[in-house]
Amino acid sequence: MTAGSPHDDALFHDPVHDGATDPTVIRHHATGEWWMYYTQRRASVEEPGVAWVHGSRIGVARSSGGAQWRYAGTLDDLQLGDPAGGWRETHWAPEVIFDGERYRMYLTVIDGIPDRWEGHARRIVEYASDDLARWRLIGEVPLGSDRVIDACVARCPDGLWRMWVKDEADGSTTWVAASADLAPGSWRVEGRAVGGRPHEGPNVFELGGWWWMLVDEWRGMGVHRSADAIQWERQGGPDDVILGEPGARRGDATFGRHGDVVVDGGRAILFYFTHPHWGGSELGSTDAATARRSAIFAAPLDVVDGVLTCDRDAPVRLGSITD
Repeated sequence: MTAGSPHDDALFHDPVHDGATDPTVIRHHATGEWWMYYTQRRASVEEPGVAWVHGSRIGVARSSGGAQWRYAGTLDDLQLGDPAGGWRETHWAPEVIFDGERYRMYLTVIDGIPDRWEGHARRIVEYASDDLARWRLIGEVPLGSDRVIDACVARCPDGLWRMWVKDEADGSTTWVAASADLAPGSWRVEGRAVGGRPHEGPNVFELGGWWWMLVDEWRGMGVHRSADAIQWERQGGPDDVILGEPGARRGDATFGRHGDVVVDGGRAILFYFTHPHWGGSELGSTDAATARRSAIFAAPLDVVDGVLTCDRDAPVRLGSITD
């Protein structure tokens, strides 16, 4: 399956379970091709409780210019358990960066395929790759909590690399750790970066002379701004979000969830997912397969007078491999 579907205007649908979520997008430094990694939720399965949210693998889609995406399978070499025992893991929300020499992935891993939210440790595990296709295990990143998910990693103005994560043990707030060189064992937890309303999926990027953090508040994305990527202030009031109002494209009429921002040649594109057929019920308990289905959309970001804006209905284009 390529971009969209006959039934909506989505950028991408997962062809296996139609459950593409948590996108992260990176450009291959050698070929110029764009690679999207996403959580391949099992939206089409009929299993007890929230088992459909678990047992997921990491799907891959590729594109020359960001308008059309082709499915490229799953990353099966991320499995930690014995492959002979079948797939008994949950992989969520990959974060992929290029450190100047190699690619690094920071992946949320849960053992087993739980059918409920509570009682299961979550951790961040690091992998490395030279080509974005084949990955080797580095190891778990110790972050002082066994309920951390949704890693985001960026190099900050002070020269340190920082990793922001959702810590469910601290009321679903964002915590941060720092490393001088990304070496195993070098991460040091600095504490809570953003509190307030519970949220997940922190994403940090630089645009328009400021550092920005987007967080998914399950009603749109809260926006936080910083001069140094360390001290953060919320944009607007406690209820202000972007992607909270319906978009005009088919399938984009519910709020945007869990985003990743690509800044490319002065353009900033926010990739996010929606549940096109969701009617407002609690997704963890719904039995409607149509409500569980999800799709990837994208929208441009801009900074106007120090304020981050998002035009949800504007066309999107990334640099192509011929640029």
